[in-house]
Amino acid sequence: MDTTEPIRRELVAEVNAQVESEDRDRERKRLEAEHGQVWNTEELGRDFEVRCFMAPFVVVRRKKDGVDGALLFQHHPRFYFSFEEN
Repeated sequence: MDTTEPIRRELVAEVNAQVESEDRDRERKRLEAEHGQVWNTEELGRDFEVRCFMAPFVVVRRKKDGVDGALLFQHHPRFYFSFEEN
């Protein structure tokens, strides 16, 4: 049993409710202003090895230095942001 699921469901709703535009460029700029670096799906695969998804988080290993961490992601448009090292 995943005891984090209720909390994660709330976070998913919160993250996705903050989306202001379906225009990818506009939404990316908003996220960059709030969270710094942002990745689309292709960029995520370039920079990280994905370990698992537990929405709204994705657990990753950064390819350049092997550092484990997690990112938040929003559903649509799909972007990943707020990398935190473990």
